Amino acid sequence: MTLTLGMITFDSAEPGPLAAWWAEQVGGRIEQENDGWFYMVDVPDAAHKLAFQKVPDPTPGKNRVHLDLITEDLDAEVARLTAAGAQEYERHDMDGFRWVTLTDPDGNRFCVSGSH
Repeated sequence: MTLTLGMITFDSAEPGPLAAWWAEQVGGRIEQENDGWFYMVDVPDAAHKLAFQKVPDPTPGKNRVHLDLITEDLDAEVARLTAAGAQEYERHDMDGFRWVTLTDPDGNRFCVSGSH
């Protein structure tokens, strides 16, 4: 028996606006919405979807799972994301490999790096 990854799901008190924000950032679209409780975002050229579900309480502290996104122009993409509402959290440089940790409008951390 094997497992197959179906989607990556975010908990949120307001999943609709967060799903719309992520859909815009990845060039996707909300393909499913279930009475304001669950949203599914189709991500172009990706094997998996992003999902957003309504929960009564936000997860306290740092999220234990996060997205690692890759871009050709790290500085330009970080500028675009922060202009769209993300917050920069930390910058990293490890032997010339650079990445930036940001938070989305709900405070979920994610990383963006230059292409490998």
